[in-house]
Amino acid sequence: MNELKQAEIDRLVLAAIEARDQAYAPHSHFYVGAALLMGDGKIVGGCNVENASYSLTICAERVAASAAVSQGYRTWRAVAIASIGGAMPCGACRQFLAEFGMDITVITIDVIDNQRQIRKLSQLLPDAFDSSDIHSHG
Repeated sequence: MNELKQAEIDRLVLAAIEARDQAYAPHSHFYVGAALLMGDGKIVGGCNVENASYSLTICAERVAASAAVSQGYRTWRAVAIASIGGAMPCGACRQFLAEFGMDITVITIDVIDNQRQIRKLSQLLPDAFDSSDIHSHG
C-alpha cells in the first residue's frame, strides 16, 4: 500500500486529537482518541469509553475500528492514537486491528508536546493470531 503523505498524517493526527475530546474516562482520567484513515480518504474516529467495571472499558482504537466496520469499511491504511504520553495501543487493540489483515501504519501522538512515533502494526504485534491459526487445528 502507498506510504502516507504528510498532509494525510497531519489530518489523521488532528482527527485523533479531536476524538480524544469526546473520551469518557471518569475513573482513570486517561483520555484517548483514535482515528482510522480509509482507502478513500475518509477518517473514522473513536474515543475510549470507560466503565466502573474496568474490564468493560472499550479502548479508542476498538471504538474507531468498530465504527469503521459499521460504516461498511473492512480495510484502512493507518491509525493515529492521541493521549498524554503517546501511549501505544494495548495488546487487545493490536490484535483487534490485526484481524483485518493489514499491516497498517500506527501513529501515536503525545498531546502535551506533539511528539509522534510511527510504526507498522507488524512491529507492534509480530506473528499476530489470524484465521489460519483457527483453521489449522481442524
